[in-house]
Amino acid sequence: MKYTVVVGLEVHVQLLTRSKIFCGCVNRFNPDEPNTQTCPVCLGLPGSLPVMNDEAFRLSLITAMALNCQIAPFTKWDRKQYYYPDLPKGYQISQYDLPFSHDGWLEVADESGDAGGGRKIRINRAHLEEDAGKNTHDESGRGGDSRVDLNRTGTPLLEIVSEPDIRSASEAKAYLEELHLLLTYLGVSDCNMQEGSLRCDANVNLHIHGDGGTGDGGSSDGETVATPIVEVKNLNSFRAVETAIAYEAERQQQEFAQTGRKLGDPGVSKETRGWNADRNITFAQRGKEEASDYRYFPDPDLVPVTVHEEQLAAIRRELREFPAARRSRFIQDFELSAYDAAVIINQGEAFANYFEAVAQSCGDGKQAANWVTQSVLREVNERQTGISEFPIPADVLGPVLRRIVGAELTVKSGREVFDHLLSGYDDGIEPSGSRIASLIEEHGLAMTADTGEMDAAIDAAIAEHDRAVADIREGKLQAVGPLMGKVMRVLKGADAQVVRQRILDRVNET
Repeated sequence: MKYTVVVGLEVHVQLLTRSKIFCGCVNRFNPDEPNTQTCPVCLGLPGSLPVMNDEAFRLSLITAMALNCQIAPFTKWDRKQYYYPDLPKGYQISQYDLPFSHDGWLEVADESGDAGGGRKIRINRAHLEEDAGKNTHDESGRGGDSRVDLNRTGTPLLEIVSEPDIRSASEAKAYLEELHLLLTYLGVSDCNMQEGSLRCDANVNLHIHGDGGTGDGGSSDGETVATPIVEVKNLNSFRAVETAIAYEAERQQQEFAQTGRKLGDPGVSKETRGWNADRNITFAQRGKEEASDYRYFPDPDLVPVTVHEEQLAAIRRELREFPAARRSRFIQDFELSAYDAAVIINQGEAFANYFEAVAQSCGDGKQAANWVTQSVLREVNERQTGISEFPIPADVLGPVLRRIVGAELTVKSGREVFDHLLSGYDDGIEPSGSRIASLIEEHGLAMTADTGEMDAAIDAAIAEHDRAVADIREGKLQAVGPLMGKVMRVLKGADAQVVRQRILDRVNET
Protein backbone atom coordinates (compact mmCIF):
# COMPACT_ATOMS: atom_id res chain seq x y z
CA MET A 1 0.00 0.00 0.00
CA LYS A 2 1.44 3.34 -1.07
CA TYR A 3 0.53 6.31 1.08
CA THR A 4 1.67 9.75 2.23
CA VAL A 5 1.62 10.72 5.89
CA VAL A 6 -0.09 14.08 6.41
CA VAL A 7 0.48 15.87 9.72
CA GLY A 8 -0.50 19.21 11.17
CA LEU A 9 0.68 20.26 14.64
CA GLU A 10 -1.07 22.40 17.23
CA VAL A 11 1.57 23.65 19.65
CA HIS A 12 0.57 25.28 22.95
CA VAL A 13 3.22 27.52 24.51
CA GLN A 14 3.02 29.09 27.96
CA LEU A 15 4.41 32.62 27.88
CA LEU A 16 6.99 33.98 30.33
CA THR A 17 4.99 36.68 32.07
CA ARG A 18 5.06 37.55 35.76
CA SER A 19 1.28 37.32 36.07
CA LYS A 20 -1.55 35.47 34.36
CA ILE A 21 -3.21 36.72 31.20
CA PHE A 22 -6.38 38.29 32.65
CA CYS A 23 -5.61 38.72 36.37
CA GLY A 24 -2.77 39.54 38.74
CA CYS A 25 -2.10 36.01 40.02
CA VAL A 26 1.53 34.93 39.77
CA ASN A 27 2.42 32.88 36.68
CA ARG A 28 4.69 30.20 38.14
CA PHE A 29 4.98 26.42 37.95
CA ASN A 30 4.13 25.31 41.48
CA PRO A 31 2.87 21.71 41.71
CA ASP A 32 3.82 21.38 45.39
CA GLU A 33 1.25 23.98 46.47
CA PRO A 34 -1.87 23.28 44.37
CA ASN A 35 -4.70 25.79 44.13
CA THR A 36 -2.74 28.59 45.84
CA GLN A 37 -2.26 30.84 42.78
CA THR A 38 -5.91 31.66 42.09
CA CYS A 39 -8.29 34.59 42.46
CA PRO A 40 -11.94 35.40 41.65
CA VAL A 41 -10.98 36.33 38.06
CA CYS A 42 -9.20 33.13 37.02
CA LEU A 43 -11.78 31.10 38.96
CA GLY A 44 -14.57 32.86 37.09
CA LEU A 45 -16.48 33.90 40.22
CA PRO A 46 -19.57 36.10 39.75
CA GLY A 47 -18.82 39.80 39.45
CA SER A 48 -15.14 39.41 38.52
CA LEU A 49 -13.83 41.12 35.39
CA PRO A 50 -10.76 40.14 33.31
CA VAL A 51 -8.16 42.69 32.18
CA MET A 52 -5.70 41.81 29.39
CA ASN A 53 -2.01 41.39 30.26
CA ASP A 54 -0.19 43.75 27.87
CA GLU A 55 3.11 41.84 28.22
CA ALA A 56 1.46 38.59 27.13
CA PHE A 57 0.18 40.27 24.00
CA ARG A 58 3.60 41.82 23.30
CA LEU A 59 5.33 38.44 23.59
CA SER A 60 2.74 36.98 21.24
CA LEU A 61 3.45 39.69 18.67
CA ILE A 62 7.19 38.97 18.89
CA THR A 63 6.55 35.28 18.24
CA ALA A 64 4.18 35.94 15.35
CA MET A 65 6.73 38.20 13.66
CA ALA A 66 9.44 35.57 14.09
CA LEU A 67 7.08 33.06 12.44
CA ASN A 68 6.64 35.41 9.46
CA CYS A 69 2.93 35.79 10.25
CA GLN A 70 0.67 38.58 9.10
CA ILE A 71 -0.47 40.66 12.05
CA ALA A 72 -4.15 41.59 12.16
CA PRO A 73 -4.77 45.27 12.91
CA PHE A 74 -7.93 44.31 14.84
CA THR A 75 -8.45 41.25 17.02
CA LYS A 76 -11.03 40.22 19.59
CA TRP A 77 -11.60 37.68 22.35
CA ASP A 78 -14.08 34.80 22.23
CA ARG A 79 -15.52 32.37 24.73
CA LYS A 80 -14.94 28.72 23.87
CA GLN A 81 -17.59 26.73 25.73
CA TYR A 82 -16.81 23.29 27.11
CA TYR A 83 -17.07 21.56 30.45
CA TYR A 84 -14.19 19.85 32.19
CA PRO A 85 -13.12 19.72 35.86
CA ASP A 86 -10.02 21.86 35.27
CA LEU A 87 -11.97 24.67 33.56
CA PRO A 88 -13.76 26.41 36.45
CA LYS A 89 -15.62 29.02 34.35
CA GLY A 90 -17.09 26.42 32.00
CA TYR A 91 -15.49 28.28 29.09
CA GLN A 92 -12.02 29.30 27.94
CA ILE A 93 -11.20 32.83 26.77
CA SER A 94 -9.62 32.30 23.35
CA GLN A 95 -9.71 33.66 19.80
CA TYR A 96 -11.83 32.20 17.03
CA ASP A 97 -12.53 34.01 13.78
CA LEU A 98 -10.23 37.02 14.25
CA PRO A 99 -6.89 35.75 15.59
CA PHE A 100 -4.17 38.36 16.06
CA SER A 101 -1.87 36.65 13.50
CA HIS A 102 -2.15 34.29 10.55
CA ASP A 103 -0.47 32.94 7.40
CA GLY A 104 3.16 32.53 8.45
CA TRP A 105 5.83 29.90 7.99
CA LEU A 106 8.77 28.20 9.70
CA GLU A 107 11.68 26.73 7.76
CA VAL A 108 12.76 23.28 8.90
CA ALA A 109 16.02 21.55 8.01
CA ASP A 110 15.76 18.40 5.92
CA GLU A 111 16.27 14.98 7.46
CA SER A 112 20.01 15.08 6.74
CA GLY A 113 20.31 18.12 9.02
CA ASP A 114 21.15 20.45 6.14
CA ALA A 115 19.61 23.79 7.10
CA GLY A 116 19.92 24.99 3.52
CA GLY A 117 18.02 22.00 2.16
CA GLY A 118 14.92 22.34 4.30
CA ARG A 119 11.45 23.50 3.43
CA LYS A 120 8.87 25.90 4.78
CA ILE A 121 6.05 24.57 6.95
CA ARG A 122 3.14 26.98 6.73
CA ILE A 123 1.60 28.42 9.89
CA ASN A 124 -2.17 28.73 9.67
CA ARG A 125 -2.49 30.96 12.71
CA ALA A 126 -1.07 31.85 16.10
CA HIS A 127 -3.63 33.01 18.64
CA LEU A 128 -3.61 33.91 22.30
CA GLU A 129 -5.78 32.28 24.96
CA GLU A 130 -5.82 31.27 28.62
CA ASP A 131 -4.67 27.88 29.82
CA ALA A 132 -6.84 25.46 31.75
CA GLY A 133 -5.88 23.83 35.04
CA LYS A 134 -4.42 20.36 35.43
CA ASN A 135 -6.14 17.08 36.25
CA THR A 136 -4.18 14.30 37.91
CA HIS A 137 -5.51 10.76 38.14
CA ASP A 138 -4.52 7.76 40.20
CA GLU A 139 -3.53 5.26 37.52
CA SER A 140 -2.50 2.51 39.90
CA GLY A 141 -5.64 0.54 39.08
CA ARG A 142 -6.68 0.47 42.76
CA GLY A 143 -9.60 2.86 42.38
CA GLY A 144 -7.81 5.97 43.60
CA ASP A 145 -9.02 9.53 43.30
CA SER A 146 -8.65 12.29 40.73
CA ARG A 147 -7.53 15.78 41.68
CA VAL A 148 -7.67 19.22 40.11
CA ASP A 149 -4.96 21.88 40.46
CA LEU A 150 -6.07 25.31 39.24
CA ASN A 151 -2.71 27.07 39.64
CA ARG A 152 -2.24 26.91 35.86
CA THR A 153 -5.71 28.29 35.10
CA GLY A 154 -5.39 31.61 33.30
CA THR A 155 -1.74 31.21 32.31
CA PRO A 156 -1.13 33.04 29.00
CA LEU A 157 -1.06 30.41 26.28
CA LEU A 158 -0.03 30.91 22.66
CA GLU A 159 -1.45 28.31 20.29
CA ILE A 160 0.53 27.92 17.06
CA VAL A 161 -1.32 25.91 14.42
CA SER A 162 0.52 24.61 11.38
CA GLU A 163 -1.00 23.71 8.05
CA PRO A 164 -0.98 19.95 7.28
CA ASP A 165 2.36 20.32 5.47
CA ILE A 166 4.42 17.86 7.52
CA ARG A 167 5.10 14.57 5.75
CA SER A 168 6.77 12.27 8.27
CA ALA A 169 7.17 11.64 11.98
CA SER A 170 10.80 12.75 11.82
CA GLU A 171 9.86 15.99 10.07
CA ALA A 172 7.26 16.67 12.77
CA LYS A 173 9.97 16.26 15.39
CA ALA A 174 12.31 18.56 13.44
CA TYR A 175 9.57 21.20 13.15
CA LEU A 176 8.90 21.06 16.88
CA GLU A 177 12.62 21.23 17.71
CA GLU A 178 13.07 24.27 15.45
CA LEU A 179 10.04 25.96 17.00
CA HIS A 180 11.31 25.16 20.50
CA LEU A 181 14.70 26.67 19.62
CA LEU A 182 13.14 29.83 18.18
CA LEU A 183 10.89 30.42 21.18
CA THR A 184 13.72 30.02 23.68
CA TYR A 185 15.97 32.34 21.59
CA LEU A 186 13.21 34.94 21.64
CA GLY A 187 12.84 34.58 25.39
CA VAL A 188 9.04 34.34 25.15
CA SER A 189 8.85 30.94 26.91
CA ASP A 190 11.12 28.53 28.74
CA CYS A 191 9.49 25.71 26.69
CA ASN A 192 10.00 23.26 29.55
CA MET A 193 8.09 20.27 28.23
CA GLN A 194 8.37 18.38 31.54
CA GLU A 195 6.53 21.22 33.28
CA GLY A 196 3.97 21.60 30.48
CA SER A 197 5.25 24.93 29.17
CA LEU A 198 5.17 23.46 25.67
CA ARG A 199 2.62 20.84 24.67
CA CYS A 200 1.63 19.48 21.30
CA ASP A 201 -1.40 17.92 19.63
CA ALA A 202 -0.81 16.11 16.33
CA ASN A 203 -3.47 15.82 13.62
CA VAL A 204 -2.60 12.76 11.55
CA ASN A 205 -4.08 10.97 8.57
CA LEU A 206 -2.92 9.19 5.43
CA HIS A 207 -3.38 9.97 1.76
CA ILE A 208 -3.53 6.52 0.21
CA HIS A 209 -2.66 6.34 -3.47
CA GLY A 210 -5.02 4.12 -5.41
CA ASP A 211 -3.67 1.38 -7.65
CA GLY A 212 -6.69 -0.53 -8.85
CA GLY A 213 -8.66 -1.61 -5.80
CA THR A 214 -9.29 -0.81 -2.15
CA GLY A 215 -7.88 -4.15 -1.12
CA ASP A 216 -4.55 -3.03 -2.56
CA GLY A 217 -4.60 0.30 -0.81
CA GLY A 218 -6.62 2.73 -2.89
CA SER A 219 -9.85 3.52 -4.63
CA SER A 220 -11.10 1.43 -7.52
CA ASP A 221 -10.55 4.28 -10.00
CA GLY A 222 -6.97 4.87 -8.92
CA GLU A 223 -7.61 8.17 -7.13
CA THR A 224 -6.01 9.13 -3.85
CA VAL A 225 -8.22 8.79 -0.77
CA ALA A 226 -7.71 10.04 2.76
CA THR A 227 -8.15 8.17 6.01
CA PRO A 228 -10.15 9.81 8.82
CA ILE A 229 -8.18 12.48 10.69
CA VAL A 230 -7.04 11.58 14.20
CA GLU A 231 -5.90 14.15 16.76
CA VAL A 232 -3.36 12.73 19.22
CA LYS A 233 -3.54 14.86 22.36
CA ASN A 234 -1.02 16.27 24.82
CA LEU A 235 2.34 15.04 23.54
CA ASN A 236 4.95 16.45 25.89
CA SER A 237 8.32 15.43 24.44
CA PHE A 238 10.04 15.39 21.06
CA ARG A 239 10.26 11.62 21.22
CA ALA A 240 6.56 11.30 22.04
CA VAL A 241 5.64 13.40 19.00
CA GLU A 242 7.80 11.34 16.67
CA THR A 243 6.84 7.95 18.09
CA ALA A 244 3.11 8.69 18.33
CA ILE A 245 2.88 9.88 14.73
CA ALA A 246 4.83 6.88 13.46
CA TYR A 247 2.56 4.53 15.42
CA GLU A 248 -0.61 6.29 14.32
CA ALA A 249 0.40 6.16 10.65
CA GLU A 250 0.94 2.41 10.85
CA ARG A 251 -2.31 1.91 12.78
CA GLN A 252 -4.33 3.88 10.22
CA GLN A 253 -2.76 1.96 7.36
CA GLN A 254 -3.73 -1.35 8.95
CA GLU A 255 -7.25 -0.12 9.77
CA PHE A 256 -7.80 1.10 6.21
CA ALA A 257 -6.63 -2.22 4.80
CA GLN A 258 -9.21 -3.97 6.96
CA THR A 259 -12.19 -1.61 6.70
CA GLY A 260 -11.61 0.71 3.73
CA ARG A 261 -13.13 3.56 5.77
CA LYS A 262 -12.12 6.96 4.48
CA LEU A 263 -12.59 10.62 5.30
CA GLY A 264 -16.01 11.81 4.21
CA ASP A 265 -17.79 8.46 4.47
CA PRO A 266 -21.21 8.60 6.21
CA GLY A 267 -20.84 8.13 9.95
CA VAL A 268 -17.05 8.63 9.84
CA SER A 269 -15.84 11.60 11.89
CA LYS A 270 -12.60 12.87 13.31
CA GLU A 271 -11.34 11.08 16.38
CA THR A 272 -9.37 12.18 19.44
CA ARG A 273 -6.84 9.67 20.79
CA GLY A 274 -4.48 9.75 23.74
CA TRP A 275 -0.87 8.60 23.87
CA ASN A 276 0.37 5.89 26.22
CA ALA A 277 4.11 6.51 26.52
CA ASP A 278 4.69 3.31 28.50
CA ARG A 279 3.19 1.06 25.81
CA ASN A 280 3.98 3.34 22.82
CA ILE A 281 0.43 3.17 21.50
CA THR A 282 -2.45 5.59 20.93
CA PHE A 283 -5.87 4.84 22.44
CA ALA A 284 -9.37 6.08 21.63
CA GLN A 285 -10.75 8.86 23.83
CA ARG A 286 -13.71 10.51 22.11
CA GLY A 287 -15.06 11.88 18.87
CA LYS A 288 -13.34 15.04 17.72
CA GLU A 289 -15.31 18.23 18.42
CA GLU A 290 -16.02 20.70 15.62
CA ALA A 291 -15.98 24.47 16.05
CA SER A 292 -19.77 24.50 16.32
CA ASP A 293 -19.60 22.25 19.37
CA TYR A 294 -17.75 24.95 21.31
CA ARG A 295 -20.48 27.59 20.67
CA TYR A 296 -18.01 30.44 20.28
CA PHE A 297 -19.22 33.99 20.84
CA PRO A 298 -17.37 37.28 21.54
CA ASP A 299 -16.43 37.77 25.18
CA PRO A 300 -18.52 40.66 26.48
CA ASP A 301 -16.09 41.51 29.29
CA LEU A 302 -13.01 42.19 27.14
CA VAL A 303 -12.56 44.97 24.62
CA PRO A 304 -11.04 44.16 21.20
CA VAL A 305 -7.38 44.99 20.59
CA THR A 306 -6.17 47.33 17.87
CA VAL A 307 -2.54 46.95 16.76
CA HIS A 308 -0.81 49.99 15.27
CA GLU A 309 2.15 49.99 12.90
CA GLU A 310 4.17 52.11 15.35
CA GLN A 311 3.83 49.31 17.91
CA LEU A 312 4.99 46.70 15.41
CA ALA A 313 7.92 48.85 14.29
CA ALA A 314 9.08 49.24 17.89
CA ILE A 315 9.00 45.46 18.37
CA ARG A 316 10.89 44.87 15.13
CA ARG A 317 13.70 47.12 16.35
CA GLU A 318 14.03 44.99 19.48
CA LEU A 319 14.15 41.62 17.72
CA ARG A 320 17.42 39.72 17.92
CA GLU A 321 18.80 37.52 15.15
CA PHE A 322 16.71 34.38 14.70
CA PRO A 323 18.33 30.92 14.99
CA ALA A 324 17.85 29.98 11.32
CA ALA A 325 19.43 33.22 10.10
CA ARG A 326 22.31 32.87 12.53
CA ARG A 327 22.89 29.27 11.52
CA SER A 328 23.13 30.31 7.87
CA ARG A 329 25.47 33.18 8.75
CA PHE A 330 27.79 30.88 10.69
CA ILE A 331 27.98 28.56 7.69
CA GLN A 332 28.81 31.43 5.37
CA ASP A 333 30.96 33.72 7.52
CA PHE A 334 32.91 31.10 9.47
CA GLU A 335 32.89 28.38 6.80
CA LEU A 336 31.31 25.83 9.13
CA SER A 337 29.56 22.66 8.07
CA ALA A 338 25.78 22.58 8.47
CA TYR A 339 26.29 20.03 11.24
CA ASP A 340 28.71 22.18 13.26
CA ALA A 341 26.52 25.26 12.88
CA ALA A 342 23.46 23.31 14.02
CA VAL A 343 25.26 21.89 17.08
CA ILE A 344 26.31 25.39 18.14
CA ILE A 345 22.94 27.04 17.53
CA ASN A 346 21.02 24.22 19.19
CA GLN A 347 22.88 24.79 22.47
CA GLY A 348 21.14 28.14 22.81
CA GLU A 349 21.84 31.81 22.28
CA ALA A 350 24.45 32.17 25.04
CA PHE A 351 26.47 29.27 23.63
CA ALA A 352 26.30 30.73 20.11
CA ASN A 353 27.46 34.08 21.50
CA TYR A 354 30.41 32.34 23.17
CA PHE A 355 31.41 30.60 19.95
CA GLU A 356 31.18 33.78 17.92
CA ALA A 357 33.36 35.69 20.37
CA VAL A 358 35.99 32.91 20.31
CA ALA A 359 35.89 32.69 16.51
CA GLN A 360 36.34 36.43 16.07
CA SER A 361 39.18 36.48 18.58
CA CYS A 362 41.18 33.60 17.10
CA GLY A 363 40.40 34.39 13.46
CA ASP A 364 39.53 30.80 12.49
CA GLY A 365 35.89 29.73 12.71
CA LYS A 366 36.57 26.04 12.12
CA GLN A 367 39.22 25.92 14.84
CA ALA A 368 36.83 27.70 17.21
CA ALA A 369 33.99 25.31 16.32
CA ASN A 370 36.16 22.24 16.95
CA TRP A 371 37.12 23.45 20.42
CA VAL A 372 33.73 24.83 21.44
CA THR A 373 31.70 21.81 20.29
CA GLN A 374 34.15 19.30 21.72
CA SER A 375 36.34 20.44 24.64
CA VAL A 376 34.12 23.26 25.90
CA LEU A 377 30.81 21.44 25.48
CA ARG A 378 32.23 18.33 27.14
CA GLU A 379 33.35 20.35 30.17
CA VAL A 380 30.06 22.24 30.36
CA ASN A 381 28.15 18.94 30.42
CA GLU A 382 30.48 17.31 32.94
CA ARG A 383 30.34 20.32 35.25
CA GLN A 384 26.56 20.55 34.77
CA THR A 385 26.69 24.27 34.28
CA GLY A 386 25.69 26.74 31.61
CA ILE A 387 28.13 28.36 29.21
CA SER A 388 27.77 31.65 31.09
CA GLU A 389 29.30 29.96 34.16
CA PHE A 390 32.04 28.16 32.21
CA PRO A 391 35.41 28.93 33.86
CA ILE A 392 37.28 29.93 30.69
CA PRO A 393 35.67 33.02 29.13
CA ALA A 394 35.69 33.58 25.38
CA ASP A 395 38.28 36.37 25.66
CA VAL A 396 40.72 33.88 27.22
CA LEU A 397 40.06 30.84 25.03
CA GLY A 398 40.26 33.00 21.89
CA PRO A 399 43.93 33.99 22.43
CA VAL A 400 44.86 30.34 23.13
CA LEU A 401 43.40 29.33 19.78
CA ARG A 402 44.98 32.33 18.08
CA ARG A 403 48.39 30.97 19.09
CA ILE A 404 47.45 27.61 17.52
CA VAL A 405 46.29 29.29 14.32
CA GLY A 406 49.51 31.33 14.26
CA ALA A 407 51.70 28.22 14.70
CA GLU A 408 52.90 29.38 18.12
CA LEU A 409 51.27 26.40 19.83
CA THR A 410 50.43 22.90 18.71
CA VAL A 411 46.90 21.62 19.21
CA LYS A 412 48.26 19.22 21.84
CA SER A 413 49.95 22.05 23.71
CA GLY A 414 46.80 24.13 23.42
CA ARG A 415 44.85 21.36 25.11
CA GLU A 416 47.42 21.29 27.87
CA VAL A 417 47.00 25.04 28.40
CA PHE A 418 43.21 24.54 28.39
CA ASP A 419 43.47 21.83 31.06
CA HIS A 420 45.82 23.94 33.21
CA LEU A 421 43.43 26.88 33.02
CA LEU A 422 40.56 24.68 34.22
CA SER A 423 42.53 23.06 37.04
CA GLY A 424 43.85 26.46 38.09
CA TYR A 425 40.32 27.83 38.23
CA ASP A 426 39.29 24.91 40.42
CA ASP A 427 42.17 25.88 42.73
CA GLY A 428 41.06 29.51 42.85
CA ILE A 429 43.22 30.98 40.05
CA GLU A 430 41.22 33.03 37.54
CA PRO A 431 42.01 32.36 33.84
CA SER A 432 43.52 35.38 32.09
CA GLY A 433 45.74 36.36 29.16
CA SER A 434 48.79 36.68 31.41
CA ARG A 435 48.02 33.24 32.84
CA ILE A 436 48.23 31.79 29.29
CA ALA A 437 51.69 33.23 28.74
CA SER A 438 53.01 32.00 32.09
CA LEU A 439 51.67 28.48 31.53
CA ILE A 440 53.32 28.28 28.10
CA GLU A 441 56.64 29.39 29.54
CA GLU A 442 56.40 27.29 32.71
CA HIS A 443 55.66 24.05 30.87
CA GLY A 444 57.80 24.70 27.78
CA LEU A 445 54.82 24.53 25.42
CA ALA A 446 55.87 27.07 22.81
CA MET A 447 56.19 25.68 19.28
CA THR A 448 59.71 24.43 18.57
CA ALA A 449 61.12 26.23 15.55
CA ASP A 450 64.79 25.24 15.93
CA THR A 451 65.37 22.50 13.34
CA GLY A 452 68.80 21.82 14.77
CA GLU A 453 67.30 21.02 18.17
CA MET A 454 64.68 18.83 16.47
CA ASP A 455 67.24 16.95 14.40
CA ALA A 456 69.35 16.31 17.50
CA ALA A 457 66.36 14.83 19.33
CA ILE A 458 65.44 12.72 16.29
CA ASP A 459 68.98 11.39 15.86
CA ALA A 460 69.05 10.41 19.55
CA ALA A 461 65.76 8.53 19.12
CA ILE A 462 67.00 6.78 15.96
CA ALA A 463 70.11 5.61 17.80
CA GLU A 464 67.96 3.99 20.52
CA HIS A 465 65.42 2.26 18.22
CA ASP A 466 67.28 0.15 15.66
CA ARG A 467 64.33 -2.20 15.13
CA ALA A 468 61.90 0.62 14.47
CA VAL A 469 64.33 2.18 11.99
CA ALA A 470 64.64 -1.12 10.13
CA ASP A 471 60.86 -1.52 9.99
CA ILE A 472 60.44 1.98 8.59
CA ARG A 473 62.98 1.27 5.87
CA GLU A 474 60.97 -1.85 4.99
CA GLY A 475 57.87 0.29 4.50
CA LYS A 476 56.23 -0.33 7.87
CA LEU A 477 55.47 3.32 8.58
CA GLN A 478 53.48 2.57 11.73
CA ALA A 479 56.84 1.86 13.37
CA VAL A 480 57.46 5.61 13.47
CA GLY A 481 55.29 5.78 16.64
CA PRO A 482 57.97 4.95 19.24
CA LEU A 483 60.37 7.43 17.63
CA MET A 484 57.73 10.16 17.65
CA GLY A 485 56.93 9.49 21.30
CA LYS A 486 60.57 9.86 22.24
CA VAL A 487 61.00 13.10 20.28
CA MET A 488 57.75 14.68 21.47
CA ARG A 489 58.71 14.09 25.10
CA VAL A 490 61.91 16.04 24.50
CA LEU A 491 60.34 18.76 22.33
CA LYS A 492 57.07 19.53 24.07
CA GLY A 493 56.17 22.32 21.69
CA ALA A 494 56.87 20.44 18.48
CA ASP A 495 54.22 19.93 15.82
CA ALA A 496 53.51 16.19 15.58
CA GLN A 497 53.06 16.18 11.79
CA VAL A 498 56.33 18.08 11.29
CA VAL A 499 58.15 15.70 13.63
CA ARG A 500 56.75 12.63 11.87
CA GLN A 501 57.82 13.80 8.45
CA ARG A 502 61.25 14.86 9.71
CA ILE A 503 61.80 11.42 11.30
CA LEU A 504 60.96 9.68 8.01
CA ASP A 505 63.35 12.02 6.16
CA ARG A 506 66.21 11.46 8.66
CA VAL A 507 65.73 7.66 8.61
CA ASN A 508 66.03 7.66 4.81
CA GLU A 509 69.07 9.95 4.97
CA THR A 510 71.06 7.77 7.37
